[in-house]
Amino acid sequence: MMVKNLKIFLQNVQKNKLLTDMLLEINKDLNIILIQEPSWSTIYSILSFTSKEGDFLVDAPNYSNWIIFSRSPLENDNYLRVILYINVYLSYMCFSLCKDIFNYRDICCFSFFNNSNIFFIINV
Repeated sequence: MMVKNLKIFLQNVQKNKLLTDMLLEINKDLNIILIQEPSWSTIYSILSFTSKEGDFLVDAPNYSNWIIFSRSPLENDNYLRVILYINVYLSYMCFSLCKDIFNYRDICCFSFFNNSNIFFIINV
């Protein structure tokens, strides 16, 4: 199946989780949402060999209708500044995060297949 028109939306949310929630809930007809300056929050603490209290798991918000693409933060104070949300109905297009091309917190590159052609989209 070939998709002829992808609807892509780019938004700088300035670490505002409420704005991210609103974008992803209201814009279900979009195919791809590129987010700049996402909000990162502590999800829970996981057991650790180095700390009795455990280490905090920090991640961007997940949503049931969206697949998230982002690198994991390297350190607690070095959060990524770009992430991608792909609508779940496009999962057959084999989206893949391309850390081998760009591996930097301000750049997120991903590839996907559409009718046996490969395409790249970069969020900076």
